[in-house]
Amino acid sequence: MRATTAADEAAAAAVVTEDIRHIHAATASELDTMAGKHVVLTGGGGFLGYELVQALVAYNHGRPATSHIRVTVLDNFMRGIPAWLTGLEPGTVDLREHDVTRELPTDLGIVDYVIHAAGIASPIYYRLHPIETMDANVVGLRRLLDRCVEQQQAGDPISGFLFFSSSEIYGDPPASEIPTRETYRGSVSCTGPRACYDESKRYGETLSVNFARQHGLPITMARPFNNFGPGLKITDGRVIPDLARDILEGRDIVLLSDGSPTRTFCYVADAVSGYLKVLVNGRPGEAYNIGVGHGEVSILELANRLRGLGHDLLGYQGVVSHGQSDEADYLVDNPTRRCPDISKAISDVGFAPSVELDEGLRRSLLWYAGNATGSAA
Repeated sequence: MRATTAADEAAAAAVVTEDIRHIHAATASELDTMAGKHVVLTGGGGFLGYELVQALVAYNHGRPATSHIRVTVLDNFMRGIPAWLTGLEPGTVDLREHDVTRELPTDLGIVDYVIHAAGIASPIYYRLHPIETMDANVVGLRRLLDRCVEQQQAGDPISGFLFFSSSEIYGDPPASEIPTRETYRGSVSCTGPRACYDESKRYGETLSVNFARQHGLPITMARPFNNFGPGLKITDGRVIPDLARDILEGRDIVLLSDGSPTRTFCYVADAVSGYLKVLVNGRPGEAYNIGVGHGEVSILELANRLRGLGHDLLGYQGVVSHGQSDEADYLVDNPTRRCPDISKAISDVGFAPSVELDEGLRRSLLWYAGNATGSAA
């Protein structure tokens, strides 16, 4: 692995600072709505929690305590407690090691917003832990929903609840359904190697919709489309961190497919902005695609773009080559194309992604270079 220098670390920190500014500018009204409220975020130690938690904490800087957004993070830290989270200023986050599939803590107090991001999203890891993956999306979600109903019945209804679903619920859409709208019902195997993730996300949406209808809870669902950027561990197993690791280790980029599948990629600062908007402004019982609705690129093109950035930023000299995974199910049920229709999120909640792919890749590579072991997330 390429040695990390002080300059690398400074550049990585600057990327996160710029991302937080971006999130604050994009969600100023939503954050003001959340001021003085209590947010419970499950899975806050994971990828999407990285900039989300830091954005909420940074919002509180310089504000009177009465207008602080109170943040509680519940996470079982299955892959370890990240240094960035324990390194936050004491008292800024109520950090609790807790598995949401178990009975929730009884001392949470009044909760105003719930963001359920706990779960395993990397295909490598959810295939290794399929039952735990399903439990987080079903059992953990049900515990949170029941807790919200109890609070509502006690006279303190929540203001918002966001369930992190996934674009994987669509399966592999036909060309006629790309860009993919929220109304597309999907075509998903219930027994394949990805089913533990795909089907539990689908059931989680069904559970959320029915709690919204039966109990009047303000539940919304977000369907992330290929989010990437700071916070996504370099060991995660998804395509961009895998490519970044090849670059930082100075070896050739090896694609474990022919590189023809296409995706659109949404930079994390834009994605987090979208999630906060859905949480605060989304219509109860509705799902929203959060991604970029244009600019599909093949995995091969993505690899070549990162190779070029690696050369320009880090002096990388490798080439793109092809190999084969040792995992038999690596490409089973892998979608051919993935591109969302985000018009609903634009019109309903004001979602407006603006970080172009090359800029997002540049920031990501700088962040990885400054966190070479991936231990920062």
